[in-house]
Amino acid sequence: MPELPDVEVYREAVASRLTGQTLRAVHVRNPFVLRTAVPPLDAVVGKTVRNVLRIGKRIVLAFDDEFFLVLHLMIAGRLQWLTEGRKPPGKITLVLFEFPTGTLAFTEAGTKRRASLHLVHGAAALTAFDAGGLDVLSASEEDFRVRLLRENHTLKRALTDPRLFSGIGNAYSDEILHRAGLSPLTLTQKLDEAKIARLLTAARDVLAEWTARLRLEAAGEFPQHVTAFRPQMAVHGRFGQPCPVCGAPVQRIVYAENESNYCARCQTNGVILADRALSRLLHKSFPRALDDA
Repeated sequence: MPELPDVEVYREAVASRLTGQTLRAVHVRNPFVLRTAVPPLDAVVGKTVRNVLRIGKRIVLAFDDEFFLVLHLMIAGRLQWLTEGRKPPGKITLVLFEFPTGTLAFTEAGTKRRASLHLVHGAAALTAFDAGGLDVLSASEEDFRVRLLRENHTLKRALTDPRLFSGIGNAYSDEILHRAGLSPLTLTQKLDEAKIARLLTAARDVLAEWTARLRLEAAGEFPQHVTAFRPQMAVHGRFGQPCPVCGAPVQRIVYAENESNYCARCQTNGVILADRALSRLLHKSFPRALDDA
C-alpha cells in the first residue's frame, strides 16, 4: 500500500496539474469503486479544484462549494496522468477525471477491488476520513510520547495503527524500526525515554528522506513506479539479503497477508523472532539466535 512518502509525492503531482482546473467530465469504468451515492458524482462536474490534500494515506481533491473527492489507493490502486491522446490502461482503469489539460486515471491492478472513491459535501463530512493519527513529521516530542504510550502494543502494530500515527504502513514501519535499532515486537510501554526519542528521530528521518528521494526520482514528472518494495530499502522486502549496516541476513515474521522484516543483529540482539507458522513447522529445529541459523 502506498504510504506517506508516495502519497505525498502523488499529492504534489496532482496539485501542480489540477489546482485551478475545472472538471469537465467523470467516466466511471468500474462502479464498485464509488462508495457514496449522495451527493451524486456529477455534482462536481463543472466545478474547479481549489486544493489537493492528504489525509493519512488518502488523497483529497477539494472543489468549489466544499465538495471533496476522497481517493483511497489501498494496496493496488494507482494514479496516472494522461495527456496528448494517451489512452487509459484497459481493464485496470476504475475512473477517469477529465480536465482541460489532461485526464487523471484512477487504476487498480488485481481482482480484490479494495481501492475506493467517496464524494462528500462539507468540511464536517470530510473529517470522517481522518482516523486521528498523529503526523510524526510535525508532532512534538511530548505528543509523540503520549500517543505511543496510550495503549500497550508492539511497536510494529503501534506505528501502523492509523488511529495512533498517520500515513505509516508495513513498509516504512520496518524501515523506521531498523533505523531506530528496535525490535518490531517490543511493547510500547516497555520503552524508556531515550528509546522513544530515538524512535521519533528515526520516524522523522526515514519519512522525510524517502519523500525527498521519491520527489527527486519523479523529477517534476508524474510518479510512475509507486511500490512498497524498493531495492534501496534497508530491510523491507529484503528477506535473506544482507543488512546494509551489519551484513547479517534480513529476517522476517509472516502474519496474515503481511510480513515484518528486521535485522536480528541490529534490532533484537541476535535473537530470531518466532514466526508462528514456520516455528510450528520446524518446532525444535527453529533457530532461536542468529548464530544458530
